[in-house]
Amino acid sequence: MSIENLEDLFRHELSDMYNAEKQLTKALPKMAKAAHDADLSAAFTKHLGETEDQISILDQVFELCECKPERIKCAAMEGLIEEGKDAISEIDKGPILDVALIGAAQKVEHYEIAGYGTLCALASKLGYTKQEKLLRKIFDQECKTDEALTKLAEGGINDEALAMAA
Repeated sequence: MSIENLEDLFRHELSDMYNAEKQLTKALPKMAKAAHDADLSAAFTKHLGETEDQISILDQVFELCECKPERIKCAAMEGLIEEGKDAISEIDKGPILDVALIGAAQKVEHYEIAGYGTLCALASKLGYTKQEKLLRKIFDQECKTDEALTKLAEGGINDEALAMAA
């Protein structure tokens, strides 16, 4: 699909995020399994459910736009997920891996926050009020997930990893 106007760009970016979320549904269970900290594992499992809900919300946005997702692969998400896989394969299960998993997950969240922020702005500019409201819901969830990951890190996981070096 060639991108010739703002609506084309919106649909392309929407398709990119759709694929990103689909990829994430495959990565989150692996991250949950690799996590040493029970709260971190639970956070990844919780976010898997949210991600599946977000895919349903994106389906609603596509329906409102009377279009279907483009068949594209989100290269950015693919790379971010690969970084998480590398951490899992290179670091023994424990607090250090948990810190690396939080970092990898927050990179994903920041990418999603940027993507959904852009989609909200485009939807607003295009007058897609209903779509913007749905996309804002996902944006807010991504921000909350990022905050929850920070709380886990600062609430003890980083300290536990630091204590391992002592």
